[in-house]
Amino acid sequence: MTKKTLGLPMLIALVAGNMIGSGVFLLPANLAEIGSISLFSWLFTTAGALLLAVVFSHLSVRFPKAGGPYAFAKLGLGSFMGFQTAYCYWLAILAGNAALAIAFAGYLQVFVPVLRQGNLSSLCAIVAIWFFTLINCKGVRSAGYAQLLTTILKLIPLLAVAFLGWQAIHWHYYTDSFNVTIPQQSNLKAIFSGATLTFWAFLGLESATVPADSVDNAHRNIPRATLYGTLLAASVYIVCSFVMIGMLPVTILQSSNSPFADAAQLLMGTAGRYFIAVGAIISSLGALNGWILMQGQVARAVADDGLFPGVFARLNKDHVPAHGMIISSLIITGLLLLTMSQRLIQQFQLIILLAVLASLVPYFYTMIAELLLIKRGQYGAVKWYYYLAVMAAALFSIWMICSLDRQTLFYGLLVLLSSFPFYVYCSRKGR
Repeated sequence: MTKKTLGLPMLIALVAGNMIGSGVFLLPANLAEIGSISLFSWLFTTAGALLLAVVFSHLSVRFPKAGGPYAFAKLGLGSFMGFQTAYCYWLAILAGNAALAIAFAGYLQVFVPVLRQGNLSSLCAIVAIWFFTLINCKGVRSAGYAQLLTTILKLIPLLAVAFLGWQAIHWHYYTDSFNVTIPQQSNLKAIFSGATLTFWAFLGLESATVPADSVDNAHRNIPRATLYGTLLAASVYIVCSFVMIGMLPVTILQSSNSPFADAAQLLMGTAGRYFIAVGAIISSLGALNGWILMQGQVARAVADDGLFPGVFARLNKDHVPAHGMIISSLIITGLLLLTMSQRLIQQFQLIILLAVLASLVPYFYTMIAELLLIKRGQYGAVKWYYYLAVMAAALFSIWMICSLDRQTLFYGLLVLLSSFPFYVYCSRKGR
């Protein structure tokens, strides 16, 4: 049996660290295409993320089983829907890891300008993927310590810019660039367009539920880490985004590969730019470390049930599913190679939209599974307000899916369709 080595501080760091990754550092450039109205997108997605966190916290108390969304969906919806949940969630993690590695390469350009040439940034991202794959193959506790340290370090530059940036805010920037969508969208549509991007930053709110078999006092620590980690990340996002939009003109933000570093340069000169770039690098790498841990644990949980190839369930001498991590990282490498012709910010946006869709499907399935469990009387009577929270979380998930652009939805449909033959293969082969 795997030794339970993840305590509450490490779990909070896993949740907050997985969310506070590349999003808060690179998203200002993507959201600048929409305008300051995107601040309302943050509020909308924060409310939805907290609803999802409440449900995941409740489920983790009732069923502290490894696998997170997969385990919950399988319990309520059966093996195939559980498999499809795990399949989409696993692919979302792989796409998200590719985006995190891209963000790392973008901020490394501050120190190594040659990375702006050709496809060197994508190659740098690939190196980062394999570095943390090797670290995670050494054991869960090693990954937990690395996550705790990087989460603490990444908050220092973020909070520094948020605090110092208030004195450099130009209040007219909020009104001058309120809605700059091209072609012009209604304010409501612009908010929802922004929400499809900002929700990327909340992926990982369920992180504490995935390695449940490795958690100390899971019944108590998983729900606390889920809620505390989500609240911490949301607070950082909203404050930092508000300051960033007020500090830099929208045209500067739109063309920046490292918007936080540009803002810090205004505040502290060249030293500030380097200070923030270091923080962004640590942040991206810290989140990448946590998500590579997740990519192995999710695939292992499904393989343990015979719904993924048995190779994903094999443990090395450090009780880590190293084979599954390596296969997953090979797929990420392929994704980075396929998209490396895109401009960095465009490459980042394309991949995060795919990750958002691939995550929303498991979130929606989990909410439906919880509604069915309630209807079957799995818990006995539940409070009416919790039932409403589950309903609201399900509606939020489906609304977010419908808000995505047609190209992303098309790719998402292909992902769902591809799960059918893979399920047939895995269910027939078994372990």
